Amino acid sequence: MNVPKTEGLLSAPFTPFYEDGSLNLELIPVILDKMVADGLSGAFICGSNGEGPNMTTQERMTVAEAFVQASAGRLPIWVHVGHSSIRESQALLQHAYSIGADAASSVAAFYFKPTSVQNLVSSMAEIASAAPEMPFYYYHIPTLTGVGMDMVEFLRLSEKQIPNLRGIKYTATTIWEYQVCLRYANSRFDVLYGYDEMLLPALSIGAKAAIGSTYNFAAPLYLEVQRHYKAGQMEQAQEGMAHLIEMIRVMTQFPPIPAQKAIMHMLGYNVGPCRLPLTRLSEKQYDELYTELETIGFWQRLRTASEIPVVLSATATPNGQS
Repeated sequence: MNVPKTEGLLSAPFTPFYEDGSLNLELIPVILDKMVADGLSGAFICGSNGEGPNMTTQERMTVAEAFVQASAGRLPIWVHVGHSSIRESQALLQHAYSIGADAASSVAAFYFKPTSVQNLVSSMAEIASAAPEMPFYYYHIPTLTGVGMDMVEFLRLSEKQIPNLRGIKYTATTIWEYQVCLRYANSRFDVLYGYDEMLLPALSIGAKAAIGSTYNFAAPLYLEVQRHYKAGQMEQAQEGMAHLIEMIRVMTQFPPIPAQKAIMHMLGYNVGPCRLPLTRLSEKQYDELYTELETIGFWQRLRTASEIPVVLSATATPNGQS
């Protein structure tokens, strides 16, 4: 039986921290309100962007509770439960289910790595079994985990071994394999795409939903691309996507997560520093990032596309501090 398919764009929100590195839970409802206003379809929390691997299990549970409470049913909350310990992943999954989160997802173990597709499936099956009623997604992101296995074979083996598997968060550039996963077993599974800069190619081969990091601050522009594509306005979709790729090329001149947190600050959302080994941008980097985004017209495009006011705070606090 085919599973329900997710549609639209889900963002991977940043976990907000105070300057001392502690959780800034007060900002989570503000972030959630922005996501709703931007037109996003859900939140994928405590993943790469949310610095889940840099937090304790208890902190991850606390953040999950805060997002579920802030959402109050307005947006689906997906909780990343991946951990180097399967037992910790199980605890995170059980907790996510108990607080009413909508789905859970896990990366492969990234220290002692799975040695085969079957080994990966067995590992995910053990995690997913901790809450068999919870919709579960495998998080395929080989650039960070170092685990780049055949995802079509993963789906084939998982059909019987992971009853609550809904699909895959597919964050890889192998878009031909992504297409096969989308069509596997008459499109049985829900397969969401995870590379922001390849959203338009993913839409062209059948993607219905995507999860991304830059959707936190540029969702209106990505949603424009999606609307143009659906309307058959390919030239406008291509032009919009080209500008977003230019934005990403600017951003990736700097460490990606610190740069994105800096952009959030420029928009008035002080999500705070990163946790080591990630470090925030220097004052010089912060100013350079702001200026280069201004040079390519990003801020003006965002103002035009947004239904909520875009107010920049970069010039008042160029070092990223509040």
